[in-house]
Amino acid sequence: MYLIQLLIPLADNDGKRFPQGHYITLSEELTARFGGLTAYSRSPAVGLWQPEDSDHRQRDDVIAYEVLAETLDRDWWTSYRSALQARFDQDEIMIRAHEVHRL
Repeated sequence: MYLIQLLIPLADNDGKRFPQGHYITLSEELTARFGGLTAYSRSPAVGLWQPEDSDHRQRDDVIAYEVLAETLDRDWWTSYRSALQARFDQDEIMIRAHEVHRL
């Protein structure tokens, strides 16, 4: 079984927040495909990074979404990540998977 985490930004690079409908659609899509999700939306997580060609750190406030899947369909996730990057106007959206065991 896999725990798949998506880190979705709250705002674009100019600080303009994305429409609420983007997050509703995302939740509906993931719930329809995986039967449920967990969204950590109470207080956004903070992502910090420093591009190699810059002296300035970048920051994103993000919501973390998690789903559980029996198998990892890499082709579907690659396609879905591309769709999310277009929807949220991002160069990259982080999606990561961890193999997990129910205890």
